[in-house]
Amino acid sequence: MSKGYLLGIDIGTYESKGVLTDMEGKVVSVQVCPHTIIIPRQGLAEHDPEKVWWGDFCTLTHKLIEVTGIKPSEILGVGASAIGACVLPVDKDANPLRNGILYGVDTRAYAEINELNDRIGKEKIFNFSGMDLSAQSAGPKILWLKKNEPEVYKKAYKFLTASSFLVARLTGNFRIDHMTAGFTMPLYDLKKNCYSDELTKDICEIGRLPEPGWCPDIAGKVTKKAAAETGLAEGTPVIVGAVDAVSEAVSVGVTNPGQVMMMYGSTIIVLLVLDKPVTDTQLWCNPYILPGTYCSIAGMATSGSLTRWFRDQVGKDLVAAETAGGANAYGELVKEAQAIPAGAEGLLVLPYFSGERTPINDPRARGMYFGLTLAHSRGHMFRAAVEGIGHSVRHNFDFMRGLNAKITEVVAVGGGTKNPIWLQATSDICKIAQQVPAVTFGASYGDAFMAGLGVGAFKSAQDVKSWMKDIRTVEPNTSTYEMYDKYHTIYKELYKRNSDLMHEVYDMVG
Repeated sequence: MSKGYLLGIDIGTYESKGVLTDMEGKVVSVQVCPHTIIIPRQGLAEHDPEKVWWGDFCTLTHKLIEVTGIKPSEILGVGASAIGACVLPVDKDANPLRNGILYGVDTRAYAEINELNDRIGKEKIFNFSGMDLSAQSAGPKILWLKKNEPEVYKKAYKFLTASSFLVARLTGNFRIDHMTAGFTMPLYDLKKNCYSDELTKDICEIGRLPEPGWCPDIAGKVTKKAAAETGLAEGTPVIVGAVDAVSEAVSVGVTNPGQVMMMYGSTIIVLLVLDKPVTDTQLWCNPYILPGTYCSIAGMATSGSLTRWFRDQVGKDLVAAETAGGANAYGELVKEAQAIPAGAEGLLVLPYFSGERTPINDPRARGMYFGLTLAHSRGHMFRAAVEGIGHSVRHNFDFMRGLNAKITEVVAVGGGTKNPIWLQATSDICKIAQQVPAVTFGASYGDAFMAGLGVGAFKSAQDVKSWMKDIRTVEPNTSTYEMYDKYHTIYKELYKRNSDLMHEVYDMVG
């Protein structure tokens, strides 16, 4: 195996992470860069691409090189991933023309989704793209720009995502991975794995989208300008990269059909690897990392972002104590929740605090605490929140099981795996065992491996297994099955019976 190092950087919703590894997968250094999300008003979610996407990337590369003392020329390949189907209009030099519009947490294009469905037909769009239009779809958001910010739309040379923006800044080339490109629907043909304006020509010209490629493909090399800004060596190979969920899955060895990744992050992503496209209107179906691979994906709008909201709004005293040098606020909330029995004594949460993606695909859905009594405490409320996320996972998992695809293994990864209440509740509610690697570094680790794959350091995607260490199993608790089954029925009924009221409130306040 070649000597040298591999660099992986992932841009997340609330923080970015970078890793440098050697060719055997040993992590030489990990660096983290926190940032904020911009909420201009309800339903809108944005990032400053210069400050967050490119700024974090440059900060992390400089930190990693400085801390390790590694020569930039020793880095053999660079891989980058980022949050999903964002929309960023840029000029010919990849300069942003506005803030980046985020993935499914941004629900601004609700009217455009309805417009496209009415004009083209939901069934026709589904058969073409393998998914229904949703807040996760980039196509309607580009159409929103055309209608609401026409001057920006006219000036745009390309419409990029977060990861394709990084590639453009690094190499000068406009490239995107097929999986993320699939979310430009209805401008992507799943069967042919290419862009197509067969269904609509009024969103944008195909040439204004970045060119699709497979994740480990070499997109180009670091330019002189990018080298000066990042500290990387000019000429370093850069791969096409991926959306964060894909890189996260690769980081824990989820590369074969039948394997499932459960990513506990700001949102939960459940990804099932397939050897052919298998579609369901409640889920997403996309190409995966290499030709001939596909994946079925479920994605929630708020999960880790909900626990963060709870900590910041309901646990302000704990945050203040942590800031003053006290115990970790999340850890204290977990302790309070551990004292509460499973089921939170009748308290249920619909975790739709920013609408919901799969399986209900409803940007107008709203969060709900149901069953509150004077006997309930903060611990009850925190347990109910993570159990509500668990019910949302099961809601998705049930559709995934209905695809008749054999599920061989579920691997859990992400920051949420450090929360024992959340992890166990998900296994209990879903009746699944979860494999949890002892040490995970997340999407940036998968980026580093795919960079190695791209430069020829590895023979196949399965070689990532040699990078993985001790794995433990979280088994479901059979004593909670009956109770959680009853609660799950109520959970689903709560949305059905209240969705019209949620929509009415959404229409009133936006």
